[in-house]
Amino acid sequence: MQVKSLLLCGALLPAAVAAAPVSLASPGWPGAELRQPTADITVTGKVLDEKQAGLPGATVVLKGTSLGANTDADGNFSLRVPDGTASPTLVISSIGYVRQEIALNGRTNLTVSLVANTQDLNEVVVVGYGTQKRSDITGSVASVRQDRLEKIPVANVAQALEGAVAGVNISTTSSLPGTQPAINIRGVRSITANTSPYLIVDGLPFPGTLNDINSNDIASIEVLKDASSTAIYGTRGSNGVILITTKRGKTGKPEIRYNGYAGPEYLVYKLHPLDGPAYAQKYQDYATQRGLTLTQALPNYTEVTNLQAGKTVDWMQEIRQQGLVQDHNLSISGGTDNVRYFVGGELFKQRGVIKGFQFQRINVRANVDANITPWLRIGTSSFFSSNNDGGGRANLSLAQVTSPYGNEYNADGTVTVYPELPELLIKNPLASLTTNRESVINQLTGTGYAEVDLPLKGLRYRLNGTYSYRPYRYAYYEGRQFGNNYGAAQLLNEERHNYTVENILSYNRDFGKHHVDVTALYSAQQNTYFTTTENGSGYINDQTGYNGIGGGSLSPTLSSYSERRALLSQMARINYNYDSRYLLTATARRDGSTVFGANTSKYGVFPSVAVGWNVANEAFLKDNRVLNVLKLRFSVGTTGNEGINPYQTITGLTQLQYAYNGVTATGLRANVLGNANLKWERTTSTNYAVDFGLLGNRITGTVEYYDAKTSDLLLNRALPIITGYGSILDNVGAVRNQGVDVTLTTANIQTSAFTWETNFNFSAVRNRVTQVYGTGGDDIGNNLFIGKPLFGIYSYVKTGVWQQGEDVSKQDPSAKPGDLKFADLNGDGVINALDRQYLGSSIPDWQGGITNTFTYKGLSLRVFFQTAQGILKSNGNLSFADLGGRVNTPQEIGYWTPQNGSQDRPGLNYTNPRGYSYPSSASYTRLKDVTLSYNFPAAITEKLHLGSLSVYLSGRNLYTWTPWIGWDPEQNYTLGNGTGNVDNPTSSNVINATSTTYLNYPNTRTFVAGLNVSLR
Repeated sequence: MQVKSLLLCGALLPAAVAAAPVSLASPGWPGAELRQPTADITVTGKVLDEKQAGLPGATVVLKGTSLGANTDADGNFSLRVPDGTASPTLVISSIGYVRQEIALNGRTNLTVSLVANTQDLNEVVVVGYGTQKRSDITGSVASVRQDRLEKIPVANVAQALEGAVAGVNISTTSSLPGTQPAINIRGVRSITANTSPYLIVDGLPFPGTLNDINSNDIASIEVLKDASSTAIYGTRGSNGVILITTKRGKTGKPEIRYNGYAGPEYLVYKLHPLDGPAYAQKYQDYATQRGLTLTQALPNYTEVTNLQAGKTVDWMQEIRQQGLVQDHNLSISGGTDNVRYFVGGELFKQRGVIKGFQFQRINVRANVDANITPWLRIGTSSFFSSNNDGGGRANLSLAQVTSPYGNEYNADGTVTVYPELPELLIKNPLASLTTNRESVINQLTGTGYAEVDLPLKGLRYRLNGTYSYRPYRYAYYEGRQFGNNYGAAQLLNEERHNYTVENILSYNRDFGKHHVDVTALYSAQQNTYFTTTENGSGYINDQTGYNGIGGGSLSPTLSSYSERRALLSQMARINYNYDSRYLLTATARRDGSTVFGANTSKYGVFPSVAVGWNVANEAFLKDNRVLNVLKLRFSVGTTGNEGINPYQTITGLTQLQYAYNGVTATGLRANVLGNANLKWERTTSTNYAVDFGLLGNRITGTVEYYDAKTSDLLLNRALPIITGYGSILDNVGAVRNQGVDVTLTTANIQTSAFTWETNFNFSAVRNRVTQVYGTGGDDIGNNLFIGKPLFGIYSYVKTGVWQQGEDVSKQDPSAKPGDLKFADLNGDGVINALDRQYLGSSIPDWQGGITNTFTYKGLSLRVFFQTAQGILKSNGNLSFADLGGRVNTPQEIGYWTPQNGSQDRPGLNYTNPRGYSYPSSASYTRLKDVTLSYNFPAAITEKLHLGSLSVYLSGRNLYTWTPWIGWDPEQNYTLGNGTGNVDNPTSSNVINATSTTYLNYPNTRTFVAGLNVSLR
């Protein structure tokens, strides 16, 4: 409700207040009376727009004072100027027009014509393989506001974009320091293949992640959403494209800039374990509901001893620590007419709110551009980053479920491995802090270009090249203090090598009112990957750890894997516009990929075409004073997806040992059935859009509708077991996404001292599976339902809990009081598998964000709300096993008893025989961030010999409204039974070094203070 009211305010106010007077002496709501000083001079006049019509709502201010007036509906104004004012000058301004200063020079009546500010329309926007004026763009290209990249305490660039761009869904599935949020653009189009957008940095593919990039190095971010703008990247553009342009040097004396912030992080409590008495009562209730006779108050003698001694442990407090985040950036830029440079470095450190969790990033960037001759330009970008998230980590899952009557430490001060002896299923949440864990990813990337102006005017050749080396080292050791009496170690080393070479020929000319821009491309890419893994166990002590992995007494295991994928591409694009009114873009790209088999073409052709009409530039709208911008756009095109492993088209072999004539022999057998007929997933999409600007561009926005159909979906199809294989990857599915993206910006109040601006975005997508295996039927086992969204939940409909005295014999004979009650959907009088139905999906029905920015002189307040609605998820927090009543449970979840008669939660005796997954609403509205900043005026910075100076306070994840029961509705975190290794909760003996997602880290609230300063 509150968010809806804010949206209405932001959308409707501008039209109502466009011409209202404003009191500049006391800024406030339009309509207030102006304060005029006693004066001997009255200046009157009229302000005209670019069409020589009276301009209402323009502000006229006496320079150097707060005295001013607003023009009336016909553009007229009257202003009294104090007698004796030296060199009186008027400052005339209006949104959408260039500000003017007029010296009176004795005049008391004047007419001023303002010039339309075409900066937004003429803004140069980065598109694939080039740039365009925003007014000439025909595809769907969204630019990210620069203020989303500054003054927000985030470790990852993607987190700053969450909820800020229509059609871009960024979900923070884990708040673990150093993790990469999940990103998809205009919905999920694939099930098996890659669904992440293609990342381009400075015009070239970036083999790393957004986690490697320093947001302070970024000059602009554009998101390409429709086929017209993404087809230029062919197979890589099927899931949308994110274009990042980093900062370059500018001609002028050197500028040194420091940007930094620091502040605390706090655990956002959502689930509170039972305290001692409540935990003991739960065990009593469990025994009562099971009909058991207890011989002691708690199940384990350790608990009984501590209960009698009145000793309890707050495990949540034991694993917590004060979180801290800090980021420091230092850069220097400048240059001459012929050589320009930008060099920047960052140190980012985050200490998590759970002990042992940390993340550190160091990166350095150097960008250099040089004019060698009037016709030759060269440049380079060098980039290095190092991400470190190593260290043993306390276990939140264990802290949530461990008995408050356990022991955290032994008498000698060491960690007690099993705090509830003789219970061996639950380990000490602190035990994993004793493990030795190293995890470091480095990224080294070098790019270069050479650009040549050819003899034909407007013809240019550019050579781009990039090479990237990305090594990853993971090492892990667990020993006696973790409860592993043999010790276990693992070493993993990965290397990724990537290169891209692009040859680009472009022709850009104007012929009168005709503009032609032609681009041709020939490129080659190659990615190679190699990994080795060593495991060892059986160490006589824990001193050597993984550094002596070969010293284990038990046989070590070794494994390795290597792959190569390559892409060869050709592309042609033509942009044409006539008089900036009629626009045309046509693109065709041909990609050849090594991942596809011998029985199908390795090449795919991906065409697109887009048209646009700048209606506002037509003569019949020339004198329109309300409609300033109106552009209609349409595009259609096809993209492909080859995001599968390189060798899935061939049958793989695995080694095995077998007995032959009493002797062990080694042989090979097929383990994966290849499919030489695999081909591209193809997405054909259309996009309809209107861009508009109203009331002197006080209201601007875009509305887009799209329809994307993906066919030849890569799916694992089940095979008869007689074949010896369980499944085969095949092109046997189709998905359709239809949606709407809306972006709206309103200038609600604009005076010389005070402004209020609202930015609003909304997106809704309808995702549907239209074909599975070509049979026309559903695949219930894999949650694929014709006509329904992906990631669906197919389950029973809970109607309550069986109470004492109710007759269960008819519908559910096996049920007992305290068991969940389900609806008999088919009316046959029996609850069985036929009563399941499709209940919903984890894909949001709609999502949006609204930012209100208030400024008063140098002071600025930005408030950002984010929302996602229509989300249904299985809630593992409600369905985890109780292990015979011995597991602590959150206070917020509770359980049924005959006394409370709960109709929502089952009793402690419930065994969940139907595997009910507790579908729950995960919709939410969040006060995402609030930032208060102050830019010091030039008078102060000049005295301090500074180029600029600003300070700010910022808070993130401040409050969330949601019905979800759990740590956070976005995250995949769920409670478990607490057993196993922190790196691999499914096993206590096997170490999984490749796992990079930890589901035992909660959402956090962050507050920082920041400083931005530059020296010139």
